[in-house]
Amino acid sequence: MTENIQAKADECRAAVARLRDEVGKVIVGHREIVDGVITCLFVGGHCLLEGVPGLGKTLLVRTLAQALELRFSRIQFTPDLMPADVIGTNMVMEDQNGRRHFEFQHGPVFGNIILADEINRATPKTQSALLEAMQERSVTVGGVRHDLEAPFFVLATQNPLEMEGTYPLPEAQLDRFMFKLLVRYSNLDELLEIADRTTALQDYEPAKVLEGPQILEWQKLVRQVIIAPHVKDYAGRLVLATHPQGEYAVEITNRYVRYGSSPRGLQSIILAGKMRAMLAGRYNVSYEDVRESVLPALRHRLILNFEGEAEGVSADDILRQILEEVPKESSQRKQAK
Repeated sequence: MTENIQAKADECRAAVARLRDEVGKVIVGHREIVDGVITCLFVGGHCLLEGVPGLGKTLLVRTLAQALELRFSRIQFTPDLMPADVIGTNMVMEDQNGRRHFEFQHGPVFGNIILADEINRATPKTQSALLEAMQERSVTVGGVRHDLEAPFFVLATQNPLEMEGTYPLPEAQLDRFMFKLLVRYSNLDELLEIADRTTALQDYEPAKVLEGPQILEWQKLVRQVIIAPHVKDYAGRLVLATHPQGEYAVEITNRYVRYGSSPRGLQSIILAGKMRAMLAGRYNVSYEDVRESVLPALRHRLILNFEGEAEGVSADDILRQILEEVPKESSQRKQAK
């Protein structure tokens, strides 16, 4: 690791610390969720936040946007929302000579940070309009491609309680999110602090600490962190352990899982591991970096079978068991030694 890269890594860690501090002026607790969102931002992934109403999911995204010199768009997903309401549409315009022509009017997806609030309330047609933009980083209207400005970061929220009038995201579309983070209830101390901050006169506002070009620079830097072959092998075997009847499948996978993770799961684990390593002051990914990234990277990529659904087994339960049973060193590697 050259001195130049070390200096950049130090700058990146300082930038993350400043961003955490600014978000912490408004958001109480939820350190794991904040770190997960920042990780997705710094490696170029998208994030899905799931939790019951009132836990601060939307506030977290809005606060993060306020701390960044980026364009922020909030889209409230509803059953009557149309794709054109998200990506934009061609409008008939008239020039000075009275001649009419089509002109593209940009939709709210043309921003840097996009909050897709309650994404499961819109129809699949509208969901796919946003999710296509997430994958392609562009939209096509009237046969013309329009590129989205980088960085492009989608944070979607959904409520797991109300199923009536919702359209759950298909598994293929869930796969486009790097992380799925579960926002849980605050403890007593955090709850009291929230009450103090929201019922007093003082207003907490985060300062802007990062710009788009800096974020793009950090995204490139994170990818330079090294992952050794044996650590990458371990991450790969963890992903393959989610495939039922596969070579590395464990008993709980064969019993409860219908389909396992796609290759995007491994990509997410490795990128998140690189981010964790750099923030810890290391320039190589450890086994623990991989293990800590498994749940948020894979929990939305497992499809349970009927038995798993009937017995109430969660994806997190299966992944924790996989982490317990899959050895860090493969038997093939041991035999080679």
